[in-house]
Amino acid sequence: MAVCARLCGVGQSRRCRRRQQRHNQEEQASDSDMDEEGEERIVGQSRGGGDVVVVVGGGGAGLESGVATAGPSDAGEDGSNRVLRRNWPASTGVGPPHPQSLVELPPELLVEIFSELPGTSLPKVALVCKKFRQILNTETIWRRRCIEEFGMKDDLRKIEVGGVSSHDLYVRLLHPNRHILGLWQPDIGPYGGLLNVVVEGLYIIGWMYLPPHDPRVEDPMRRRPLFRIHLKEDKKSIVECMYGHKGPHTGDIQTVKKDEFSTKCNQTDHHRMPGGRQEEFRTWLEEEWGRTLEEIFHEHMQELILMKFIYTSQYDNCLTYRRIYLPPVMPSDLLKPGLFKGTYGSHGLEIVMLSFHENSARATKLTGDPNVPAGQLTLDIDLRRPIVLPDLEQQESIEELSRLVLGVHVEAQREAEEQAKSSLASAADGAGGACAGSSAAEEAAPPEAGACSDGCEAAPSSTSSLPAEAQPFVLPMGVTARNEVYPRTCTKCFYGTGLIAGHGFTSPERTPGLFVLFDRDRFGFIWLELKSFSLYSRLTDELAHAHAPNMERFEAMLRNMQSWTS
Repeated sequence: MAVCARLCGVGQSRRCRRRQQRHNQEEQASDSDMDEEGEERIVGQSRGGGDVVVVVGGGGAGLESGVATAGPSDAGEDGSNRVLRRNWPASTGVGPPHPQSLVELPPELLVEIFSELPGTSLPKVALVCKKFRQILNTETIWRRRCIEEFGMKDDLRKIEVGGVSSHDLYVRLLHPNRHILGLWQPDIGPYGGLLNVVVEGLYIIGWMYLPPHDPRVEDPMRRRPLFRIHLKEDKKSIVECMYGHKGPHTGDIQTVKKDEFSTKCNQTDHHRMPGGRQEEFRTWLEEEWGRTLEEIFHEHMQELILMKFIYTSQYDNCLTYRRIYLPPVMPSDLLKPGLFKGTYGSHGLEIVMLSFHENSARATKLTGDPNVPAGQLTLDIDLRRPIVLPDLEQQESIEELSRLVLGVHVEAQREAEEQAKSSLASAADGAGGACAGSSAAEEAAPPEAGACSDGCEAAPSSTSSLPAEAQPFVLPMGVTARNEVYPRTCTKCFYGTGLIAGHGFTSPERTPGLFVLFDRDRFGFIWLELKSFSLYSRLTDELAHAHAPNMERFEAMLRNMQSWTS
């Protein structure tokens, strides 16, 4: 009222009192929309479709230093909804007015808000007004987008000093090529492979992952760059082929369809060597197998190696890749699923993907051979059928191990046949009438896991009854192994089947075997019919942008992989 008196030059007039009454009513109406601290919420869109809520308080003691902070209690389930708080000075005098929109917020607070939005939303924000467009030129915003969306670990400030801004890096390199990041399987006939496309500094690089040299299954994976994408001086992106021995040269990447792309080399002369095909073969052999052809005495193995070189060399100028995912991790999994290197006799080391599906564990080939190609289910383990190993003396007998495994195999086949007959009977009864079919289906329902068809008790479906501590393990006499040094203790064993076939994937057959779990990073499989042992060791490489969105998408990918080579 004192202010009003000074402005009017007189005491409290009737008009001033009316103005004051209106002002008090407005304040009361405003207070009803604010919380106990006198806070006002300003809402804007955030990353993932959520809201960014800016809370401006009127009862604070002073202006907080630094940028606004996020309140975790107001965040959404995905963490995308942030509450940014900034306290203005107490209204003891003439202070800054309450902002009525995002446009009226201070620039530093807008930078913090825009930094929380996905990069795909920022171009729309720039269209709102000139102020927003100017603020979006702040490198802090794009620096955070590069880190959070693409996992960049480099010091982007140093990169910006070199002349490449985080904005250019995001807009011209990372975002346009985001669809090719992750894991891919090249279409190289039965051989397959594993490609990992990642962001490294100012480059997007496609690394082909190669198993260690046979039979060193526990050695780390080898990597070979196939292509890279980066910005030129004019800030336009360029694709370079890295294959061959003459350095980077021009290439091209084309998106064929969703979850599929192709690479093409425009200078295949860079792939040739002065000594011709013979020198190329020797160089390839040393890189692929770590030895010369003279050091490989097995004639059949020499034929397989030469066949692979001839087949794969025709793909050195153009390749098609299909997206693959890492399996989802479930609390009930026997061990963490993922990628493993395994020994496959004369075919060398191959890469498999171990995944869990309710009562089974499956190993799918990512690399393959002319007998069993990439994409096929190499191991199928029945987790409802544990096998307790005998003492070491009996383990050395292949006859004793065969007796144990084949006994479970016969039981599994009998149950499968009974379930098949029940399904046929149920389908036949269903054709005779809905009511009769429903009744027959109930009577002919397959037995539940852990129970025999005749009602007797079977092996427990849970693995809790198995020994929790490591028990001695030894391979039976007569079983060959590429690795003479293998774990001498194991934790659990299960019945399973392994896929074998003739050359060209002819006459494929699932044969019984023993799955042996050694520890969280190693397992083995004894192929009874082949009298062979395969040892598998986990890939420990960090693979970004590779996890499946959900189990349904992952299982659909597995079905597609099998259809590619069936």
